[in-house]
Amino acid sequence: MDLRKLKTLIDLVSESNISELEIAEADGKVRIVKASPQTVHAAPPPAAHLAPLAVAVAPERAAAEPEAPAPTGNVVKSPMVGTFYRSPSPGSDPFIEIGSTVKVGDPICVIEAMKIMNEIEADAAGTIREILCENGQAVEFGQPLFVIE
Repeated sequence: MDLRKLKTLIDLVSESNISELEIAEADGKVRIVKASPQTVHAAPPPAAHLAPLAVAVAPERAAAEPEAPAPTGNVVKSPMVGTFYRSPSPGSDPFIEIGSTVKVGDPICVIEAMKIMNEIEADAAGTIREILCENGQAVEFGQPLFVIE
């Protein structure tokens, strides 16, 4: 969200009777809360209360940052946001397993997006080395799904 739009929203909240406004767009989410007169005049919390919070948050962030090494081979990525399924329908066999040989155009999974089942095809020939998603897992655009060697 650009800065001018954000300033307009802040002005809208401050000049109106609303106390809170939350807007979600494709590029982010903004929540503006109008401070009550009591909180405007309240003293800020002592710095000693903030330090333990900062210390507690820092280790979690550090633990989440290391990423797994990038898979080698041809990585098949999700072309859309949706739910990943390994088989065409519940109870049926998966399209592929680790070690399966695929040709270009072979169906390898289904991604459900907005109640539409989208069959995803192999974009390279080879052997499936890794399946990087669990059945029923939500996937993002560009998220690696399979490794074909």
